[in-house]
Amino acid sequence: MSPAGFLSRSRTVAAPTWSRWLVPPAALSVHLAIGQAYAWSVFKPALESSLHLSGTQSALPFQLGIVMLGLSAAFGGTLVERNGPRWAMFWSMTCFSSGFLLSALGVATGQYWLVVLGYGFVGGIGLGIGYISPVSTLIKWFPDRPGMATGIAIMGFGGGALIASPWSTQMLDSFGTDTTGIATTFLVHGVVYAVFMFMGVLLIRVPPEGWTPPGWKPAEVAARPLITMADVSARNAIRTPQFYFLWVVLCCNVTAGIGILEKASPMIQDFFSGTATPVALGAAGGFVALLSLANMAGRFVWSSTSDVIGRKNMYRVYLGAGALLYLAIALLGDNSKPLFILCALGILSFYGGGFATVPAYLKDLFGTYEVGAIHGRLLTAWSTAGVLGPLIVNAIADAQKAAGQSGPALYTTSLFIMIGLLAVGFLANELIRPVHERYHERRPSPVAEEVR
Repeated sequence: MSPAGFLSRSRTVAAPTWSRWLVPPAALSVHLAIGQAYAWSVFKPALESSLHLSGTQSALPFQLGIVMLGLSAAFGGTLVERNGPRWAMFWSMTCFSSGFLLSALGVATGQYWLVVLGYGFVGGIGLGIGYISPVSTLIKWFPDRPGMATGIAIMGFGGGALIASPWSTQMLDSFGTDTTGIATTFLVHGVVYAVFMFMGVLLIRVPPEGWTPPGWKPAEVAARPLITMADVSARNAIRTPQFYFLWVVLCCNVTAGIGILEKASPMIQDFFSGTATPVALGAAGGFVALLSLANMAGRFVWSSTSDVIGRKNMYRVYLGAGALLYLAIALLGDNSKPLFILCALGILSFYGGGFATVPAYLKDLFGTYEVGAIHGRLLTAWSTAGVLGPLIVNAIADAQKAAGQSGPALYTTSLFIMIGLLAVGFLANELIRPVHERYHERRPSPVAEEVR
């Protein structure tokens, strides 16, 4: 059932004078907020100390949040398409902010299960709905530059932690790291993020039926490889081989990137532990910050580049060049810190770029009809990669350490596994072809319209 009143899609149709450049800020208001999820680690030491938790226990809200992001994006994508972006952004705001408020109550009362339920389950639903909420709207407003448009929004998700991390740290310093201070910090987060996200709820608009940018010629775009003017439903999309090839592409690219991101600080310290100039803890922290910037910048730069060179070529760069960068780290990484850092920055920029380019790739293959719902289903690749990447790197490093190895030897095997995964992704990308017309939505012919 579609929402009525303020949240309905019909109330968000833009006036003729509306500027499409107001839509990216609306999307950013949501993505910059939910990107806070990457800064959860700021709360871990305070929670462990005040509630007497282990490191595994303090990670539960974040882990459940990422699981719920994938599930809510996959299962809620069709509702987002049907009810419109304002409805989706409103419920993302409600769930994400309520998650902080429930967490505040849980800390204040010493009931940690409420923190897991609030931030992880309820807030995680807000993450998933919010992540996909602006995608199809941005693509419909920017059919001439879909990679750039989605790159702007998804860059916000990557950059949300850069805002949240120092802000959350400052609040914990001000309010304290006991239960009262943490609860107050969560409470402030819930209220401020609700206000910030509501700006996007008010601002978002959808284009009128049949709207196109001035001077844009769809026929010229359709002439490019892999770009269709037809539409495919989410139900039909998951029946196509293209969907599963792209699922493999995204999963392999994300697995390779997240493997370095999750282990970045100890990895660079281990690589240069046996050299004359080892990497100090503070310098390793700076390296992690640089990787975050590369992740964020890659989402905009590479996705915008894909508008020029095409999505398939862009993923050839992500996967092919990414494999070469991993090979350079494996063979030469311990010889040069600048080489190691530059290679890691390149890999993380491809990681972020892969996230931002995939909605435009889906639009090229399946059209704009239910691209948000299709994107939601594809994000299950992220959930899978989020388990695989850290598992591969950490399990092999632990096994090598137990066998008496140290330094780069802890990671050599996992680096070659990542190269193999990127090769698999590269092959899957090469197998992607235009979607067969039997999966296209049937459009009524002009004759049928006249008869009616």
